[in-house]
Amino acid sequence: MTGARAAVDAVVVGAGPNGLAAAIEMARAGRSVTVLEASARIGGGLWSAEMTLPGFIHDHCSAIHPFGRISPFFRSVDLARHGLAWATPAIAIGHPLDDGSAVLVRGGVAETAPALGDDAAAYRRLLGPIVRDWDALMPDLLGPFPIPVQPRRAVRLARFGLEALPPATWLARRFHGEGARALIAGAACHSQIALSEPVSAAAALVMLATAHVDGWPLPIGGASRIADALAAELRALGGTIETDRPVASLGDLPPHRAALFDVDPRQLLAIAGPRLSAGYRRALRRFRPGPGTFKLDLALDGPIPWRATELTEAGTVHVGGTYDEIARAEAETARGRIPDRPFVLLAQQSRFDRTRVPGDGETVWAYCHVPNGSTADMTEPILGQIERFAPGFRDRILATTVTTPAELEAVNPNLRGGDIAGGRMDIRQLFTRPSLRVLDPYATSDPRIFICSASTPPGGGIHGMCGLHAARSALRRD
Repeated sequence: MTGARAAVDAVVVGAGPNGLAAAIEMARAGRSVTVLEASARIGGGLWSAEMTLPGFIHDHCSAIHPFGRISPFFRSVDLARHGLAWATPAIAIGHPLDDGSAVLVRGGVAETAPALGDDAAAYRRLLGPIVRDWDALMPDLLGPFPIPVQPRRAVRLARFGLEALPPATWLARRFHGEGARALIAGAACHSQIALSEPVSAAAALVMLATAHVDGWPLPIGGASRIADALAAELRALGGTIETDRPVASLGDLPPHRAALFDVDPRQLLAIAGPRLSAGYRRALRRFRPGPGTFKLDLALDGPIPWRATELTEAGTVHVGGTYDEIARAEAETARGRIPDRPFVLLAQQSRFDRTRVPGDGETVWAYCHVPNGSTADMTEPILGQIERFAPGFRDRILATTVTTPAELEAVNPNLRGGDIAGGRMDIRQLFTRPSLRVLDPYATSDPRIFICSASTPPGGGIHGMCGLHAARSALRRD
């Protein structure tokens, strides 16, 4: 069967955003490319469907896209010509507090800081330089471990590292008011590690900076539209995509010069193990997953009745209360326990994209972190946290769909145990993912095999950078 198929320069296994990005970069370099996707649909975490009621379009996994317009990869492709359009909420992030107020990230640093009161100046000092230097910083932050040569670049990275490498608890100490501290906590939770762990501050800085730079947009029509546009771009460059094409071994691939895998380390080990060195196989076996995700998709008969009414203008709402509460919940998860009051990441996309709902309806996307592979039912804890800041919320619910960690993995094997970040994002695995090949983590021990999934730097998120870097690694060895 393999010998009968046409040879290609590159075969990409997996049509998630990183696999499609890798294929596009290879095709742009003039290489023939075929993408093989085990599922009947493309996109990996980028897909949308009527998951609750007819006419209510929900994003299954990825929803809000801080890097969807601004990562170096997405800046390099014109997806608007394939019909992709974006909505940008007036408020990128909202964080409700128990007194009925909310902390809001609205526009740039200058627009957000004044509402933080006595912490305004500290917020400007912290975020102002990062946002100002963002275009120069971003390529280094979204790739393998940077080794700066130019003095200005070295100084810029060192300044960022001094703030980013410590735990988020250190960052929070720069602020005195509960609002600013809660804002830091919510943003830091995107690291999916305990806020007392080193480098958890990096997530807070990066997430807040992207909110100020581009407002955390969402694709009109649902996350599937991003995948569709990427596929259209690849086909326009001459690449091909085959769905319903599972790959169990290298023998399932057409003849090729390079193979790029948008899969997690365990899958790569199962598929290509015999071709990999013993040391590299050990590294793949040692790779540690991140926490799991328990998710709810809700159809409502109207907007969430937030006590802080301005939250109806927020695309993303961080629901968890004070810094101390959030830190406690994430610490419990890191210890393998179930928090009583989980930190909830909530998106209300239909507030800004009415193509997703009929009439006055609304969709809500909400999840919390749980230990990897957890079987705990977090439905009531999640609903209780939302009701806490939006009394009467439960009365608006028309239908609910639950997605457990096991169900996430069943749909997408890359989400092992419900891990949506491609592996634990702690100090040990931030740059050494999936192995200690710091300068080129996309190459494996076999010069024709590459890994381009979120298990490589910079990790999870819809940015396409894992695929872009892996493709460039393969091209350097061509």
